[in-house]
Amino acid sequence: MPFALGMVRKLAAEGHEVYAADDYGLSPGSHSKYLAGHFVYPSPRRDTAGFIAELERLAQEHEIDVIVPAFEEVFYLSTQIERVSRFARVFASPFATLVRLHDKGAFEELVTRLGLPIPQTLIATGEEELREATERFEQFFARAAFSRGGVSLCTNAGPLAGALPVKDVHPTQESPWLVQPFVEGETVCTYSTAHEGRMTSHLMYRIPRQWKHSTGIQFEAIDATESLRLIEPVVAELSYTGQISFDFLVTPEGLSFVECNPRPTDGVLLMPREELARGLLDPGPGAFVLPPGGHVQLDLAVLADGFADHLHRLPESIRDLAQVKDAGNGWHDPMPTLYSALAVCHFAGQSLREHHRLFEAMAGDMNWDGEPIEGMSEADAELLTGLRPG
Repeated sequence: MPFALGMVRKLAAEGHEVYAADDYGLSPGSHSKYLAGHFVYPSPRRDTAGFIAELERLAQEHEIDVIVPAFEEVFYLSTQIERVSRFARVFASPFATLVRLHDKGAFEELVTRLGLPIPQTLIATGEEELREATERFEQFFARAAFSRGGVSLCTNAGPLAGALPVKDVHPTQESPWLVQPFVEGETVCTYSTAHEGRMTSHLMYRIPRQWKHSTGIQFEAIDATESLRLIEPVVAELSYTGQISFDFLVTPEGLSFVECNPRPTDGVLLMPREELARGLLDPGPGAFVLPPGGHVQLDLAVLADGFADHLHRLPESIRDLAQVKDAGNGWHDPMPTLYSALAVCHFAGQSLREHHRLFEAMAGDMNWDGEPIEGMSEADAELLTGLRPG
């Protein structure tokens, strides 16, 4: 993920000795010149016990002070957070906290209980329930309770209308879908760090360009005052520790919550390196809030986007390549770019073989979609089951 590479560079530039680990050798961030070392661990999804054991070994052998999860491996790690914390501090919250944020139904209940704005939400655990829920709204927006990156969306409005028909969606008790009214308005995002329920850094950004209406490839910092006011009660309620990201809709009444990702997202690319390091590792008495105005983009993705849709966006891509700063600009760190191309080729082949979309293939061994995790405690397993009362 580009933001993981961004963390590597920024933390190293602030004088920290940084090691990276991933579950495949082509990971671009593992080949940055700013690393003191890099490792490959077993798949968190397919071999959770091996993943945890290898993290323990690496933490002891290399005297790691802090483990900073960079994607959804945090869910697997969180089930063993007390065990791993014997050898290194884990900058994350326990599983019981993370699941209440990642599960979109549980998150909606939390936000509603706190009296914060979020669209009306219906939960469908079967095909008939989904059909009835979508018929409740003239325009609807539906998505899987566990999803990411614009994957698994069904709507009859906006640019993705009809891309995934309702008849092709099959919710279950274990993998439900949420249905909300389609709300007109721009989606904006936040990235924050928090320690024991206290915000330590925060920013909000819009996404001027997306890849096929899903994954962002260009980011612009905007005023974060209102989003900070809305997020602080959530973070405080859960005594949250770790990185946390939210999506909001901009409505005439103000911001409205959409979903939470209890992990880092592309906002990392906008955070100044000194404030990222401080927010993660050495927070001051107050939260740093990024002022509006900064821009950054992923040049390779912007260039590729210019050649999509019969070259209609090529002039816009040429303009942006000339005017907007690339996330890698100024780092003089070319190897991750090479490995990005190799990784895309690797996952493109995998997506064709396994009939998955590219982003799903790239996240496949890291993501968590609500299934029981090997080695999780009975309490965590009961909590997970309780989210889906039969």
